[in-house]
Amino acid sequence: MKFVRLAEWQERPPEEMQSRARDFYELMNRRRSVRDFSARPIPSGVVEHCLLTAGTAPSGAHKQPWQFVVVRDPGVKRQIRLAAEEEEREFYGGRAPEDWLTALEPLGTDAHKPFLETAPCLVAIFARSYAESESGEREKHYYVQESVGIATGLLIAALHSAGLATLTHTPSPMGFLNTILDRPRNERPFLLLICGYPAEDVRVPELARKSLEEIADFR
Repeated sequence: MKFVRLAEWQERPPEEMQSRARDFYELMNRRRSVRDFSARPIPSGVVEHCLLTAGTAPSGAHKQPWQFVVVRDPGVKRQIRLAAEEEEREFYGGRAPEDWLTALEPLGTDAHKPFLETAPCLVAIFARSYAESESGEREKHYYVQESVGIATGLLIAALHSAGLATLTHTPSPMGFLNTILDRPRNERPFLLLICGYPAEDVRVPELARKSLEEIADFR
């Protein structure tokens, strides 16, 4: 592997560092997951640039083990909704342990997922456990879940920064995504990210985030 000089990194004065860190926190602190989306289309190029941001994530041995499938076609979104709701009915109808259902109850979620059709864009995120050449040779990937998780976080932040709302959705199991989206055997569904504009007058739960003292330890 060829090594080149780090030319893009830019040091900033302490005051600017503090200001940028505070501003980014305030931006991201306004992020909320929503379950009611407008059908309003997303301007061209926005999702594409957010995906490029996701692709800047660090990954084990730089294998970049992620694949993003953007779904805008109404017919495909309909298929995904029907398959996801089937899994969700089983989840809420007996597959989920009682304590999990109790934890979800205040949020008011159930097996109905209309946002999978209403939102203008679904991003199905897949994790590649290995690469496979045309001859069938396999190249192992490392820290796949961690790498894809970091990329997903960057994608959520980029979409929020661009002015879009998102929702992470993880029906379990998600194997139907491989079938509907015709994905290869080396890819496993990681998460469905719903994105678009929030519906007018959308309501969200009143939640409190943990304080710095609750989430961080300084030694």
